[in-house]
Amino acid sequence: MQAPSSASFVSALILLLCAGSLHSADSKIIAPGAKLEKLAGGFEFTEGPAADKEGSVFFTDQPNDRIVKWNAADGTINDWMKPCGRSNGTYFDKDGNLIACADEKNELWSISPDKKVTVLVKDFGGKLLNGPNDLWIRPDGAIYFTDPLYPRPYWKRDKQMQQDGQHVYFLAAIRKDPKRVATDLKQPNGIIGTPDGKTLYVADIGAGKTYAYDIQADGSLTNKRLFCELGSDGMTLDNEGNVYLTGRGVTVFDKTGKQIEHIDVAEPWTANITFGGENRDLLFITASKNVYGLRMRVKGAK
Repeated sequence: MQAPSSASFVSALILLLCAGSLHSADSKIIAPGAKLEKLAGGFEFTEGPAADKEGSVFFTDQPNDRIVKWNAADGTINDWMKPCGRSNGTYFDKDGNLIACADEKNELWSISPDKKVTVLVKDFGGKLLNGPNDLWIRPDGAIYFTDPLYPRPYWKRDKQMQQDGQHVYFLAAIRKDPKRVATDLKQPNGIIGTPDGKTLYVADIGAGKTYAYDIQADGSLTNKRLFCELGSDGMTLDNEGNVYLTGRGVTVFDKTGKQIEHIDVAEPWTANITFGGENRDLLFITASKNVYGLRMRVKGAK
């Protein structure tokens, strides 16, 4: 969660002016006749959406220290957990635990369905992390997470950078100590991987770029390559391999890095996205004080 950098803003603006926003009837990915719909509002800053097995979406309202649930069956919205460690990015594991970037103490949490908290990562090298921000879980249960620095007013710690840079980390499924797997990025933020566990996308929002990597069995990353000239706060994938980036609305790229769509969201900042709903065809968007939904032709990647 962070206001846009100048680099990411300029990149997004250029892409928007060049490509424009496609109408749903002409879109390869938006359902015919679908329009962006406000699902709920009145939050302080929405982030970190993740869908459970039923398609209900859990998202965070970090300034208010709560996780909120949007129910896929009836569209109701209710607080699910408060306080929640100032959770930011989240992702469900295969056992139904909500893995959360708990920013209050710069930790990584596992929250069980009955809301029992287990701290998975509390530091690195004996020092606090900068502030875990977003994560993705590999098919075998291993976790990748980003650790940029966004100083928070609620921190009781020194607000300076705790680590020697802003890096990407890997936590094996056996939950031993994390290791760094990308150390040459300016400010990594959004992160998502492919369902086959072979490719990882990492958005360097500070540099206004997104990179793709090959994932190795031991968690290491190889073959770093530029995917597109746009950074992102949050990310998701659909079942056709298209990559969704956020910031100034939602910008969508096919698997080759070609932009195929821009979804305008009339909010100061679009933070994050996921696919939810009972059929996984609802693009669920967290944007500033509100959350939105858009029906899609495609579905979320599995």
